[in-house]
Amino acid sequence: MAFFSIVIPLYNKADYIENTINSVINQTFTDYEIIIINDGSTDNSVSNVLRFNDSRIQLYNQKNQGASLARNLGIEKAKYNYIAFLDADDLWMPNHLETLKNLIQNFPNVGVFASRYELVFSNGKNYIPKFKGISSDFEGIISDYFETSLTYPIATSSSIVIPKSVFKKIGYFKPGISSGQDVDMWIRIATKYPVALSNKVTASYLHYIENSLSKTPILEKTLKDFNDYKQEEENNPSLKKYLDIYRIEYALQYKIAGEDKKAKELYNNILKENIPLKTKSIYLLPRHLLIFLLKIKKHLRKKGFNFSIYQ
Repeated sequence: MAFFSIVIPLYNKADYIENTINSVINQTFTDYEIIIINDGSTDNSVSNVLRFNDSRIQLYNQKNQGASLARNLGIEKAKYNYIAFLDADDLWMPNHLETLKNLIQNFPNVGVFASRYELVFSNGKNYIPKFKGISSDFEGIISDYFETSLTYPIATSSSIVIPKSVFKKIGYFKPGISSGQDVDMWIRIATKYPVALSNKVTASYLHYIENSLSKTPILEKTLKDFNDYKQEEENNPSLKKYLDIYRIEYALQYKIAGEDKKAKELYNNILKENIPLKTKSIYLLPRHLLIFLLKIKKHLRKKGFNFSIYQ
């Protein structure tokens, strides 16, 4: 019997999906099924999937509805309890599933099993994130998921496994969120379950610059509703700080977009000691200077200089 159900949402990734699938097929641990949800692709993504002659691959088609509903359909179709997620333009190293299988055996009864990952920039340079307060060789249960994820998130959409039973208790990805639906899910799980982290780097988050600096303007996005976490963050200072980092990030984006009202609403709900002085100082700059700084940030990150103004 297979052990993992691998869910890959697919939308117009014809240039990448074959390499992504090959990174799964080349795993040292081979007891799995691959569930690919084609989310209304209009390029050659589907034909590239169909080139593979592997009985473990299942392809389902739906009209374009976004990553949340694609992942939800994958969860529903999954036959096995441990669901591994992989984006259609990311890669796994050959030991990814074996590493997570060992993590499951060593630390059962948690909500998220995570490996470490590397960020690969458009110029080919890579960076392995350092998590706050833990060493690079740490493996085990994270004592405070939100505190540890302040600099970089422990959970990403291509480096984790979640038991299917967790979704039955927590619920599925929220289809109404077009940006940050994965972060919303990790928050909902981490407030209810422990999170286990491996000390091995087994996933590559490709084209980090393009993915992290979205081309979609914030005014066209539907963000997570911070009110959904109001009760939890009142009782969890680490979660409050974690959410405040997202609040200031979105506030800056709204200010750059000229939406001062929405920016101020988010900023006024931030506990000011949760945000570094440099970040607050940048937020108070005029809009034209913020636009200029954003251009510099994009240029530097394309050159492989990775930094955050939020820490």
